[in-house]
Amino acid sequence: MTENPSSVFRTIMERKVSGRNFIADRDAPLLEYMYGALQGQSRSGIKAYLTRGQVTVNGQITTAHDFPLHTGDRIGIVDRGNVVRKRGGEVEGRVKIVYEDQWLIVADKRSGVLTMSTGKEGEVTAYSILYDYMKRMHGRNSRIFIVHRIDRETSGLVIFAKDETTKLQLQETWNKSVLERKYCAILEGHPASERGTVHSWLKENPKSMKVTSSPEDNGGKEAVTHYRVLSYGRHYSLVEFELETGRKHQIRVHASMTGCPVAGDRKYGAKGNPAGRLALHARSITFRHPVTGKVLSFETPLPNVFKTVMREDMQEDRQPGHTER
Repeated sequence: MTENPSSVFRTIMERKVSGRNFIADRDAPLLEYMYGALQGQSRSGIKAYLTRGQVTVNGQITTAHDFPLHTGDRIGIVDRGNVVRKRGGEVEGRVKIVYEDQWLIVADKRSGVLTMSTGKEGEVTAYSILYDYMKRMHGRNSRIFIVHRIDRETSGLVIFAKDETTKLQLQETWNKSVLERKYCAILEGHPASERGTVHSWLKENPKSMKVTSSPEDNGGKEAVTHYRVLSYGRHYSLVEFELETGRKHQIRVHASMTGCPVAGDRKYGAKGNPAGRLALHARSITFRHPVTGKVLSFETPLPNVFKTVMREDMQEDRQPGHTER
């Protein structure tokens, strides 16, 4: 069923709900109350609702097991994945909210969408979409702040803050707060090793807007990228990258250094474009919440076009006359 926009969930977003909504009839810790309200379900499954940010109390997502419920509080269990809607009511397909609390929004943006504007009038960005969402759903005095960015042609997870203090806290402690950050990419060819680490110093050329790499300190920024091959096709490899540092175009440059540029990345040496886009996706991030101190972990599915490219490339590898890997 779809909840009426005037319901409790309007305070966070319009989204599909599971039909499990409760009014607390007593004071109790949230998890304890849910055990009683959801009798017949496994305790681990009920805990997972909280861990995945699927539980709302009075319209706000709540993950704390011991959150104090009071009589009359409204509890809801919603499906994973939040649908942002445009002013006309149609679904906004360019950005999806995967987590929201009173301090942060974690969003999954589509390839081709800028994180923030370049200054061109009327430019639609992840920031402008979420800015509009905040004004409509949380009031005209609400705000949104960019914590970090990913390239326009890269899809995946981006973190935004709802106030400047939270933004600065996360930015200033970024290297300590972000515990794990992984990307997936389709590379042209096959890396020499199934696992490896690329270590170099990166410097941006302001004229070409291209990042160059040096194996020795050249005054640029040190960059370390770990990678492992997930699968091989005839022409391409699906590779997971884990960032030890987060520099501009780091994965794109380091992939090119292995002799296997990211598919679709003409700037750094790619010859083909099988996905019709830069084949790079910010797949997961794990970080310590700057306010609550809790460790939060999020992962988005591999884009369908990545699966299609690799499936077709692997099928071609199985044709007569080709050697199966």
